[in-house]
Amino acid sequence: CPFHLSLMHRERSGLLFLFFYPFMCVLIFFSLYPSAFLIKRGAYSLINPTFLHSEEDAKLLFEVLLAGMQIQGEERPLLIPDEELASLRSVKTLEVICEDVLPKKLSDIRRLMAKLAQRRRPLGWQDFERTVLTLVYSSQILGQISNQHQKELWMETLVQLVRAVQRDLTPS
Repeated sequence: CPFHLSLMHRERSGLLFLFFYPFMCVLIFFSLYPSAFLIKRGAYSLINPTFLHSEEDAKLLFEVLLAGMQIQGEERPLLIPDEELASLRSVKTLEVICEDVLPKKLSDIRRLMAKLAQRRRPLGWQDFERTVLTLVYSSQILGQISNQHQKELWMETLVQLVRAVQRDLTPS
């Protein structure tokens, strides 16, 4: 379990580790976004981060998207052209989500799609937020691809993500 490696680097009591280790491994295994539960950037507060906590956060996300936010890929940071927006403290959590939690490889996003297709109940708020951000990332990647075969694969993935979000928003 990847969580094991994260805890090994932290100096915590062995008893605490033995108690939580089985629960975290199960949580990571069944999670849509397992990397959300791995300790990143040296801060325990960033385990399972979420950006949207209020209507103001939703408005801020919309403003950041309108400003031209680019979720750039695996090894490149999130790009927010507006320096004032980029410097906001709450946007730092969005950076962690976009850089460390969202899947960036097509194979990882397709694996996510398979898990989403198997779900029979609505997504939790955190998973819904991450799915929408994955949709944003996929649409941005689709606009950059010139290879027709890759474009078709990303388009299919984008359509599946839209359907997953739409299914989640449609009352049963």
